[in-house]
Amino acid sequence: MYSPPSVNGVYTYKGAGSMKAENSSMGSVKGMRRRLRWLSAALLVLVIVASACSGGNDDAGDSGSESTTNKAPREASESQSGSDSSDREAEPTKEKAERGGSYSGSNKKVRAGQLTAGEWDDSAAWEAFRNLLNGQEAESSKQVWGFRDFQRLEVVVSANGKALSDAEVVLQDGNEDVWRARTNTDGIAYVYAGLYDSDQRYGGSYSVQVRAGQETKTMQGLDITKQGTVKVDLGPNAAGAGPSDQVDLMFVVDTTGSMDDELNYLTAELKDVVQRVSDEHANQLGLRVSANFYRDNSDSYVIRPHPFTTDIDKVVDQFGQQNASGGGDFPEAVDQALRDAVHEHDWSEEARARLLFLVLDAPPHEEPQIIDEMHKLIEAAASKGIMIIPVASSGVDVDTEYLLRFMSVATGGTYLFLTDDSGIGGDHLEPAAGEYEVKLLNDLLVEVINRYVT
Repeated sequence: MYSPPSVNGVYTYKGAGSMKAENSSMGSVKGMRRRLRWLSAALLVLVIVASACSGGNDDAGDSGSESTTNKAPREASESQSGSDSSDREAEPTKEKAERGGSYSGSNKKVRAGQLTAGEWDDSAAWEAFRNLLNGQEAESSKQVWGFRDFQRLEVVVSANGKALSDAEVVLQDGNEDVWRARTNTDGIAYVYAGLYDSDQRYGGSYSVQVRAGQETKTMQGLDITKQGTVKVDLGPNAAGAGPSDQVDLMFVVDTTGSMDDELNYLTAELKDVVQRVSDEHANQLGLRVSANFYRDNSDSYVIRPHPFTTDIDKVVDQFGQQNASGGGDFPEAVDQALRDAVHEHDWSEEARARLLFLVLDAPPHEEPQIIDEMHKLIEAAASKGIMIIPVASSGVDVDTEYLLRFMSVATGGTYLFLTDDSGIGGDHLEPAAGEYEVKLLNDLLVEVINRYVT
């Protein structure tokens, strides 16, 4: 169990689905919001009826009718969409785009330190994740996105007993390379068999090859269904191979119209995070940042990329120039944004960490060729040591949540998600997870970055 966080002085716990144990001053907030919305609508109706019955002047009657048309239906709609999160239903993205800035919290001053978020690391809670995959909900999402079997081998790499980062790890079945990854700063890499291929055979025929610098070692005869973890020490000659001081941070952000309720707040948070990380590690690490934005086909742009740079002020300006527009339908050009991110940027050949934060509220289109490309992009990211860390915004539905978690697991990342605790934006899907800690998003992002780079 995680220790409790403090959000505006309130300690909050969250659990799977409807399993919540919240501080009494926080536990009824959502219910109070819904009741207040209904009460507001009811009071408006009573005022209108009283006005009509009293034979008030025509101007007053017209004013009351306009207020009912513009406000009361919106209040009722928000109340209905704010149903208990245990039903795992998120507000439709199309409705989000149409309603724009009418959300609770829209009158707040845009500044960093307001959005709230949680984290669930499926790689760390692996058995819980495997159990989750046995459920009907996960099975349905696996079929949608073409994932088959999460047979994972954890490879722990060291050099003379010390954890070795950025070592290349290759899972092989005979002469065939099945999965490639690189170790994190704890010397751990995850490789997978049968992730997309239902015909993948298992048993004791697998081997793992580990390379760092000029050193190579191969472990043979591995049964991936039973092995769990394998440890490989490359000896003292590999000790000088790492860790690198280089850190690559990339942000890939959905800027379609459905992000309008949160984009300005997200921009403020991300600007703050980039500046804080830069200030904290300026004298220790070589930090490069890339800010990239995307929408969908037929929009004013599909991808708006920016190369890696050490000029943090330039990145902050790039965030500040964005606005939410376009999109239309639910899916967006996630595949094109990810293709550009993975293949069209000069990721460091040697790095302590390569982190790709994917900020979005909608999935890619579900055409077979797009799903197939998503598979290849996830595999390519893992091979390059790029850890995908999604940040799920309001409007994310169940299938999208699973896709994002599949992506993070396959690349050694973690899953982040915005929560309703800030009162900003539309409804946020309650994740299918155990107990998690609610934190301010900017603090959580800095914490996650520091975890992967130190």
